[in-house]
Parts: sequence; structure tokens; C-alpha cells
Amino acid sequence: MYYVAALAILVTMGLALARALLGPTDYDRVLAVNMFGTKTVLLVSIVAFLSGRPEFLDLGLAYALINFVGVLAVLEYFQKKRRRERPR
Repeated sequence: MYYVAALAILVTMGLALARALLGPTDYDRVLAVNMFGTKTVLLVSIVAFLSGRPEFLDLGLAYALINFVGVLAVLEYFQKKRRRERPR
């Protein structure tokens, strides 16, 4: 059952990667990268459970925090870029 969940997560990661590459707007791309990072944390958690190594969960939590802060930084960059491009 866990292998099926891991396979489903890999499929959704592939779809998120496709959206990140083909997304019509920058915000679609950022959202897809965020989803990819979230699915990576889920995959690391499943691997930790299957291998019996709970210390991998710490790595997953650290990656989730880095993903969250990175997405906030990129969105702030896009917001400032949009403010500069807006005519006065």
C-alpha cells in the first residue's frame, strides 16, 4: 500500500514539474514548485517509514521549512518587480 502511495506521489510530482515548466504565469510556476516541494517532503516521509529510519523525518521537516521560506522570497521578488513595472 505504501508503494502505491509513493507511486502516486511521484506521478503528481511529474505533473507539478510539467506545470512549472509550462505554466502560463509566474505565479502558476511558483505554485507548482511549492507543490513539488510538498510532495518531496511526503515522499521522504514514506521512504523514512519504509526503511525504518525515523531520522529522515527531520530532513523532511527541514526541507519543508526551506521550501516555505524560498517560496515566500520568490513571491516577494515578483511583487516588488510588479510594483516597479507598474506605470505611475
